[in-house]
Amino acid sequence: MKHSSLLIGIVFSAVLSSLHAQNQKLMRTNESKFKQIHDLLPTPNEYRTASGAPGHKYWQQRADYHIKVQIDDENQTLSGSEWITYYNNSPDALDYLWIQLDQNIFSQHSIANQMKTASEFQALSFEAYRNLLYPKDPGLGYKITTVKIDKTNTKSPSNAKPAQYTIYDTMMRIDLPEPLKPNESIKIQIEWHNKINEVRKHGGRGGTEYFEKDGNYIYQMAQFYPRMCVYDDVNGWLHKSYLGRGEFSLEFGNFTLEVTVPADHIVAATGVLQNAKEVLTPVQFERYQKSQTVNEPIFIITPEEAQQNESSHAKTTKTWIFKAENVRDVAFASSRKFIWDGAVLNLNNHKVHCMSLYPKEAVVLWQKYSTHVVMHTIKVYSRHACQYPYPVCYSVNGAIGGMEYPMISFNGGGRAEPDGTYSERTKYGLISVIIHEVGHNFFPMIISSNERNWTWMDEGFNTFLQFLAEQEWEKGYPSSRGFPDLIAEYMKSPEQVPIMTDSESLVQFGNNAYGKTAAGLNILRETIMGRELFDFAFKTYCERWKFKHPTPADFFRTMEDASGVDLDWFWRAWFFTTDHVDISLETVEVYVVKPRDPQIAKEIQKEKDISAERKTNIVNQKEGGIKTYYTDQYGGKLKDFYNYYDKYKVYEIDKKEYLEYLKTLTPEEEALFNQKAYIYHLKFKDIGGVLMPLIVKINYKDGSSEIIKKPVQVWLKNEKEVTIEHVSFKEAVSFELDPNYETADVDRYNNYYPRKIQNFEFELFKQSQNNFQGDNLMRKYGSEVKQ
Repeated sequence: MKHSSLLIGIVFSAVLSSLHAQNQKLMRTNESKFKQIHDLLPTPNEYRTASGAPGHKYWQQRADYHIKVQIDDENQTLSGSEWITYYNNSPDALDYLWIQLDQNIFSQHSIANQMKTASEFQALSFEAYRNLLYPKDPGLGYKITTVKIDKTNTKSPSNAKPAQYTIYDTMMRIDLPEPLKPNESIKIQIEWHNKINEVRKHGGRGGTEYFEKDGNYIYQMAQFYPRMCVYDDVNGWLHKSYLGRGEFSLEFGNFTLEVTVPADHIVAATGVLQNAKEVLTPVQFERYQKSQTVNEPIFIITPEEAQQNESSHAKTTKTWIFKAENVRDVAFASSRKFIWDGAVLNLNNHKVHCMSLYPKEAVVLWQKYSTHVVMHTIKVYSRHACQYPYPVCYSVNGAIGGMEYPMISFNGGGRAEPDGTYSERTKYGLISVIIHEVGHNFFPMIISSNERNWTWMDEGFNTFLQFLAEQEWEKGYPSSRGFPDLIAEYMKSPEQVPIMTDSESLVQFGNNAYGKTAAGLNILRETIMGRELFDFAFKTYCERWKFKHPTPADFFRTMEDASGVDLDWFWRAWFFTTDHVDISLETVEVYVVKPRDPQIAKEIQKEKDISAERKTNIVNQKEGGIKTYYTDQYGGKLKDFYNYYDKYKVYEIDKKEYLEYLKTLTPEEEALFNQKAYIYHLKFKDIGGVLMPLIVKINYKDGSSEIIKKPVQVWLKNEKEVTIEHVSFKEAVSFELDPNYETADVDRYNNYYPRKIQNFEFELFKQSQNNFQGDNLMRKYGSEVKQ
């Protein structure tokens, strides 16, 4: 009985152990790189579907504006008043409304200024020292003088009542006396004034540029008016403070903008100019009309007229009136220095009046390129995203390096040297910034994502299409972002954070939001999905979400829904982790049919034996090796058949056996037997964590080459190591993984088999000699290069 009990206990214990092991196995987390990303995305609902499309109950708010502003050119101040008509299309009753006060970022007490930390420095310019001592002008920021509300829905604002409001940093909450119910609207009146920031001194996305020689300013006015915050189904109110980096999320509406400026100023703004005949001379108005009929830019304001305006300094004023429909923002630019040209783009039976405004300091490059680049950008983006819907598009030069608004963009740079020459960097920098900022009309001005949280959804998408537009501009365009290999260095940086990181928390802002996103989309288009599938899916996303507010999940889901390609592995790795691409081509083995022809077989054997002897018989490879052998001392007494048998000689019996073997083969078998084929086994190892399709270039002995490609699913069974097989009828000499630099692989050394010596260059120079030569090649070689 004791033995039986013991046996039962042992068996029972074994069963429990087995069950425990099974439970432990079941409890293990799915860590596969191909795991679906349902755990990372919000649950689909009636507002946003599982396909990535807006749901049947999707809604968004609306805000219409009538804005009047006046610029005091003597004191660089702006005063304004606005009426906002806000429509509550949500299913929720709203007890209060939130307004963005972006100009408050310039206040000394703003969070953006107070959050700055100390930096190490050894030397400071006078300008930097001044900014350190006096970081912001005390006069900057909004001075709100009136806030009123009116729910009577009358066209007259006379019923408006003072509202209770609270200002916190760059946000203002207006408390409503009674909730704004679904399908109701309310009118908000706000009056304010503020000192205008000087861009080179205070920074900012809008402001003034001062020209000391002629005493004039260029005003590029953005975020100049209080703006409604977005209220949506995902976040409720989007009212995070503006800290300078995370940009804006805004509601669509119709705008009327009245800008009062000195009479000699020229104004460009979001929208269609309503009173061109009143603000322009008859000759200028005639040119303005003609510019809407020609496809090559012509002057509306000539350089000579701009020069006259510069010196006039009019004391009277004019009011320029613009109207824009279905936009989320407005901006304007004003200066007496502006030269103005324009032309029309015919886009699928839709005419777009494309125009550029710039001072004489920029005329050399701007007159030649700006309006043409505007037209080119709209054409390329309309093909890949959605058709440009607006009737005008401006490009304006000033101190702002690059900033975008509906129908108007502020583009810095592109100013030639005093002798009229310019560097290649200046030229392409100008073209690229115009493409980029005009491209923002699509992202986020039409496909209106939440920039405050997800910079990559506007900057990354825009940089990707900027890359395509640059490459279509001219052959060999020197794009600085978009090529996958350009992001490789960043992807192994310890400063990398996931793309799916809040805008203000990004460390390397440009590499993350712009570069990595653009490179990832290029990899999807060129390497993973193919252009046809990608282009259809990407355009579907843009068409679904134009004039709406998409989220990352809407994009991820739409790309898969419209293409039929499972991309969860890519979204997880590229957007949610800091892993990088580093795949090593570890080994290559080649298999050939063993030859039966004795002549060939024994020649091959001889080569193998010689190689083996060279590796193993090291005792005779160096001085002092074996001089005599024991068996040599006794003549032939200690030798037998195997000492005299020549294993490399073809004997008659070998020939006879070979002929007998051939007789056993069918004609089909004989053809296969005589076919010289090479079966290559290529072993790969994942080091970086981001899997990719395997693209391998094989270089053959005869000088030819071919590229083979395996889909990413080749890693499904083993995500650490995988061996692929390739059959060829040619003998290979070398192999290269990712030969066209398609996957952002961070280590090229292990992409070669056999390994390839990496060549680097260094420069020799004398310590006392300044070896740097400027990059203005036009000045250096201009007299020798014929154009």
